[in-house]
Amino acid sequence: MAAEWQGKSRGTVLGYKIFVFFMKKVGIGAAYFILYFVAAYFCFFSKDSTKSIYYYLRHRLKYSKLKSVFGIFKSYYVFGQTILDKIAISSGLSDRFTYESDGVHFINETLKAKKGGVLISAHVGNFEISEHFFGILEENASISLLTTDVEHTAIKEYLDSVRKKSNIKLILIKEDLSHIFEVNAALARNEIVCITGDRYVKGSKFLTEELLGKEAKFPAGPFMLASRLNVPVLFVYVMKETNKHYHLYARKSQAKHRDAQALLKEYTQSVTWMLKKHPLQWFNYFDFWNALK
Repeated sequence: MAAEWQGKSRGTVLGYKIFVFFMKKVGIGAAYFILYFVAAYFCFFSKDSTKSIYYYLRHRLKYSKLKSVFGIFKSYYVFGQTILDKIAISSGLSDRFTYESDGVHFINETLKAKKGGVLISAHVGNFEISEHFFGILEENASISLLTTDVEHTAIKEYLDSVRKKSNIKLILIKEDLSHIFEVNAALARNEIVCITGDRYVKGSKFLTEELLGKEAKFPAGPFMLASRLNVPVLFVYVMKETNKHYHLYARKSQAKHRDAQALLKEYTQSVTWMLKKHPLQWFNYFDFWNALK
């Protein structure tokens, strides 16, 4: 977590091992309890991300100073819960949680059309557990996730050892843009391609649009690609509503073909709608609006 997104998240293998041990041997509640101390640590010792989340709460959501300060701790805590939930659900403990969906018929309609489709999400909520929801779709869904593959190798290897093998395929983003051919091939097989649209990396192409009352930079790639493919585009989020309950939201884009800016505007409106329902589930812990320099 830094002033700008660096393309990877923080954490250690030991930290993950401790949480997994408590979840499996003692219970998820025990792991949640440890999170209180972890969240407090980040409040005081992760200066850049703490400043970024305070700015979001105080200046974008217009919280009072006191509410913003307490919101920093709550944000870290909920973020930690979503990470633990993701590990728990993918390692055989999914029956400990309940699930509901709103708009899943849009995904089913997309699959029935046999043209493939693009789902655009954000680092809002816990989209990484969406595989649970995809497993109950009316049509057999094959999912590909467009990713930069930048997680720490040691952490990834450890998590792979405790989780069930995922059915989601990874399409790695490459500098030579060859990943576009893989995306087209997946769509031709009536597969769904998932993209996140909220993390611009310095030096890459970007589009600007207003989010929560202030313009921000967004990666151009997801919106240019999705707007040109002539397939259905949906905005999808999976939000944590209580300790053990998740809710999937899906909405279909109405933007015209080859209008990336209109697609981005719809996207930011959908993210804003989601954040108004779940303000503490904004997990971009960096200077998103470029306002802290």
